Amino acid sequence: MDFTTFFEFLKQHGGLIMALLGAALATALPGIGSAKGVGIVGEAASGLVIEDPDKFGKALILQVIPGTQGFYGFVTSLIILSRIGVLGGGVEKLTLGTGFLIFMASLPIALAGWKSAISQGKTAAAGISILAKKPEHMFKGVLFAAMVETYAVIALVTSIIMIFGIKIQ
Repeated sequence: MDFTTFFEFLKQHGGLIMALLGAALATALPGIGSAKGVGIVGEAASGLVIEDPDKFGKALILQVIPGTQGFYGFVTSLIILSRIGVLGGGVEKLTLGTGFLIFMASLPIALAGWKSAISQGKTAAAGISILAKKPEHMFKGVLFAAMVETYAVIALVTSIIMIFGIKIQ
């Protein structure tokens, strides 16, 4: 493929490729982070539940928390796919510039979702220690983990505002 053919391909499909890459990253990175975060808490909770099976339900609450970032990324991807017509079956012809803007708009939730899910998993795993030693204080561990969630929510809202602010052309 020569440069002329390559640039013609980019001119014709580059916008859609960039938008789809943004949607993919918005799902993949927070999903990876959530899988890691949920796994970290699961590892910590397994030891506790072996010793005290009655604490399974409360441990599960802490384990679920880092999974929200993956959901936020998925929702962001659905919004992108809807805006560019992939979900409706009528894919828009996007300029490279528009595709790049959509890609950039996906980055707040992609990056913050990825890293915050892992951090939240570590924080929720520490909450398992609270549950083990003082189960009546377990929701303090939930609150510590929920504080990390704040930054994922800020990233989600930022990405959504940016995506809806882009004129599709």
